[in-house]
Amino acid sequence: MENQLIDHLFRHHSGKMISVLTRIFGLSNLEIIEDAIQDTFLKASVKWKTQIPDNPEAWLTQAAKNRVLDIFRKIQVEKKHLPTFKNGIESIAVNELFLDAEIEDAQLRMIFTACHPKLKPEDRITFALKTISGFSTKEIASALLTKETTIRKRVFRARKVILESNIAFKIPQGKSLVERIESVLEVLYLIFNEGFHSNKKDELVRKELCGEAMRLCKSLLKNKHTNSAASYALFALMCFHAARLDAKINTENEVLDLKNQDRNKWSFPLIQLGNVMMNKAVEDEEFSVYHYEAAIIAEHIKAPNFELTNWNKILQWQQCLYQLQPSSSLILSMAIICLQNKNYLKANHYFEQLNPTKLEQRAYLFYSAKADYYTAINNRTEALKHIDIALSKVHNDLEKDYLEKKKKSLLI
Repeated sequence: MENQLIDHLFRHHSGKMISVLTRIFGLSNLEIIEDAIQDTFLKASVKWKTQIPDNPEAWLTQAAKNRVLDIFRKIQVEKKHLPTFKNGIESIAVNELFLDAEIEDAQLRMIFTACHPKLKPEDRITFALKTISGFSTKEIASALLTKETTIRKRVFRARKVILESNIAFKIPQGKSLVERIESVLEVLYLIFNEGFHSNKKDELVRKELCGEAMRLCKSLLKNKHTNSAASYALFALMCFHAARLDAKINTENEVLDLKNQDRNKWSFPLIQLGNVMMNKAVEDEEFSVYHYEAAIIAEHIKAPNFELTNWNKILQWQQCLYQLQPSSSLILSMAIICLQNKNYLKANHYFEQLNPTKLEQRAYLFYSAKADYYTAINNRTEALKHIDIALSKVHNDLEKDYLEKKKKSLLI
């Protein structure tokens, strides 16, 4: 029981502590800070075997504050720079940094640090999951289908770039904020998608990744400098997607596509929240990619059933999105929409524009959709051929089972 509690608190509390202590000691001491937080949780795992404190979070906060002196000794800062917790102005200043509002501010600073454009895209998401969200190296490697050694290298590389580039631990302002927030939103959406479209072999949905992305996005909305129209649109998009999480898998642990999902299992409160966020997002007339993506999902949610989906409207939003951010995945989406509209000529036009290798780990989706195309035009041989290719490229066991069922239906 205590191990589950510590794991839960580490996930949700370590990022807060790391962010606050980084604000006190600076990014140059990030590794030592992470070690200190790790020590605090190890200490908790030992002490709590006999008795769990009444307020575990308060215990951890106090333990983390107590570690401040130890950290200073480790990094050999001169005694005159040593803060004192017992009395004096320094005591008040340091303790104030552990208030809820200041913790949120420190975490927001860490988000902007982790998502700095000087870091490679793959390093940003890794560093964010490790430092802000408290995921272990093993968990990140599993989520991103990458070796643990690769994850460690990415974290090391990110720290090195932060130090060598002298990246400031702050929320940027003015033009810099506009440029940086794009990178932040991109990373948060990547984290969400890793949960919603899990790459783990035996797990389709990883709710903790989705929840973490939503928590971090929500922190942007709480700050008047970062609650942009795009931030609201991304949060709305996450709400619309998250509302459908419980309907993606049935009681037999089988994948259900949109057509076969029980829409009564969709979360109405999350859909309502998404609508509220979307109303805020459109107060500004400048639309982002997240506006259009949210509009597409909203069309699916509006439809009382799959057959009554407004595919023409969705295709319109997809084309608007493509104008802003051309990508192979969008071309594939437009091809699939044309299949739904029974416009097979146009669907094939989109398929011919695609190089499946550019879809990387999602390449199996191209071959699965192409199988649907060949099924629709009564070419079962090509349909089976493309299903087999899709099966050879899919990693997730649940997705593989779904494709196997599709193949069986073609053999009947």
